[in-house]
Amino acid sequence: MAASMRDKPSWLLYELGFWLWRILLTWAFGYRYEGSRNVPASGPVLLLANHQSFLDPPIVGCAIRRRLCFLARKTLFRGLFGRLIRRLNAVPVDQEGVAKEGLKTILEVLKAGQAVLVFPEGERTHTGEVQPLKPGILLLIKHIEAPIVLVGIAGAFDALPRTRNWPKLSPFFLPPTGADLAVSIQKPIPAARYRALPREQALAELREELIRAKERAERLRRKS
Repeated sequence: MAASMRDKPSWLLYELGFWLWRILLTWAFGYRYEGSRNVPASGPVLLLANHQSFLDPPIVGCAIRRRLCFLARKTLFRGLFGRLIRRLNAVPVDQEGVAKEGLKTILEVLKAGQAVLVFPEGERTHTGEVQPLKPGILLLIKHIEAPIVLVGIAGAFDALPRTRNWPKLSPFFLPPTGADLAVSIQKPIPAARYRALPREQALAELREELIRAKERAERLRRKS
């Protein structure tokens, strides 16, 4: 069933959420970011980020003034919360973007000229390190002409790993607790760079680039 008019994305609500989240992240986690201007201001863009926590979507979204499209599991699109995230430009998929349905959805979003955020690991990390990437990400890259922007996230695993129900805070006005958040956005990469490589090499190189982006974000975090 198609979403009703009131469930369509609300840019006013997105802007409100953007500023509320940015204030919250800065106040509660000493949030820092760099490289915002590396994201093209218009046209389709595929953003690929390492996945540490449920905090990752707002952490990335608040570093970029351009409105992003987020993928979320279908199970979240229920009741009032489901309506809210749909209004914030989230789209439902079976998994987090690397399964067949998710790939189709991403292609549709890119075709519409939007910027979409994908986590190619397919799930939150268990260790804090960048996990091996799902092969489906290469299938996606083979079908796009949009530039790829890699995003490194640091600190979210310390603040809210999958083993915690409530986040560990690190307010900016207090000494760091180890839960400070940072994002490092890299320069665009042509999709053709990875299409020309053998599958395993492409996956390995893409993962190494994500690891380097994460390391840059790590250097950006507040330190005790």
